[in-house]
Amino acid sequence: MHRLDALDARILLALDQDPAASVLALARTLGVARNTVHARLRRLTEGGVLRSPSRRLDPRALGCDLTAFVELSIRQGAGEEALAGLRAIPEIIEIHATTGDADLLARVVARDTEDLHRITNLVVETPGVLRTSTAISLLEVMPLRLTGLLRRTAGES
Repeated sequence: MHRLDALDARILLALDQDPAASVLALARTLGVARNTVHARLRRLTEGGVLRSPSRRLDPRALGCDLTAFVELSIRQGAGEEALAGLRAIPEIIEIHATTGDADLLARVVARDTEDLHRITNLVVETPGVLRTSTAISLLEVMPLRLTGLLRRTAGES
């Protein structure tokens, strides 16, 4: 993955301020050539640094007001089979391989607790899944934040 430099960070901070800014507007704001901004944005997108716009979507806008974290234990040798089955469940929006007691940690969204029950049954029925443990998020007390890291990379205080 491409490592951000100060100009990349400044471009992303400017996009945070105005997500609909054109390349020309960004160039003017940052005092750099339009072609430089365009090339940087293309490189960031192609390099996987800038993810798809749907990653910015709040699941509540889709009626998924409940977030839960599910720890999963997977049968040895069944990792790919389990992942394929889990990826087929649209309410599982993120999966991480972890250390500790569980093999995977999944972030799951649901309409309500009844819907979460339906989803966790699908998870448990997934081939290769041995056990799960579910924790419901009561409140997001600190959303994902990267602005401070971007400011540091950009050389801002």
